[in-house]
Amino acid sequence: MTTLPKSSRRNTTLVLGAIGIAVSVVAAQSNATHSTQAPRASATSAYDLSMSIPVRAEVKVGYQRELFKHWVDDDSDGCDTRDEVLIRDSSSMAQVDRYRCKVIEGDWYSPYDGVTHTDPSDLDIDHVVALKEAWDSGANVWSSTTRQRFANDMSDRRTLIAVTDSVNRSKSDRDPSNWLPPNRSYICEYLGNWVAVKARWGLSMDQSEAGRVRKILSNECAGTTIAPIAKVNGVATVSPTTTVPVRNRRPATTVAPRATTSVPSTESGATVSRPGAFCSPAGARGTYNARAYTCTTSPTEARNRWRQP
Repeated sequence: MTTLPKSSRRNTTLVLGAIGIAVSVVAAQSNATHSTQAPRASATSAYDLSMSIPVRAEVKVGYQRELFKHWVDDDSDGCDTRDEVLIRDSSSMAQVDRYRCKVIEGDWYSPYDGVTHTDPSDLDIDHVVALKEAWDSGANVWSSTTRQRFANDMSDRRTLIAVTDSVNRSKSDRDPSNWLPPNRSYICEYLGNWVAVKARWGLSMDQSEAGRVRKILSNECAGTTIAPIAKVNGVATVSPTTTVPVRNRRPATTVAPRATTSVPSTESGATVSRPGAFCSPAGARGTYNARAYTCTTSPTEARNRWRQP
């Protein structure tokens, strides 16, 4: 066997060491490239998501709040859902009576009205999509287990939120067609959360709700994005007997209104029961609180309602 001189052996070692370093660098670069190129979940357009939600007539019968068992201790840690949300939403570490897991104090910001609180008794936990609204738009066919999951959903923070109690009660079970947060800077985020919850749970929107939500998201809230949603498995859906479509633009052809002699289409001063109420015939004009209204359709609705010109 031939033995290399010491200098040759040293050179060989240096060469092999250099090769090893080069391989390590290439591998590190490869790993770095791979990590930067790994697919990431992208934000979703709130408007596009709203367009994917079916528009259906609501179910207006059968709701009882007791059908949605809520404020339960799902994870058996001694804290019910209300306290879990209070602990989660406090900007500081909430003070909790661990004996009963009752939140005593914390720091909360209510985005609905922009008010801060330290006393949890000033807060309600709002179901962003109210329980009755959920029932009317699809939860009426869910099992009791699924309704309980919805009423206590902590897996997506958009479902439940701690807010000023009086503002939550003013909202009640209304949808965005007749209630939006008084804090106008929060409206876009609120609507993003609204469509996220509805899409996630397979709920529908009614015509007036879809019309207003989509109109706002395509105008003053254009460009609003939301974090990706994970649809809930095992949610039953139902096909309604009547599906009401929402159009993005005024149709090319107009269906003539049913004949009526109650108010001529050119008459001014017709009785307006309330803005937004159904009316006939098309073109009738009236006033409400000294404001002019016209009986007409809209870009998102073919039915005639009292609308401001």
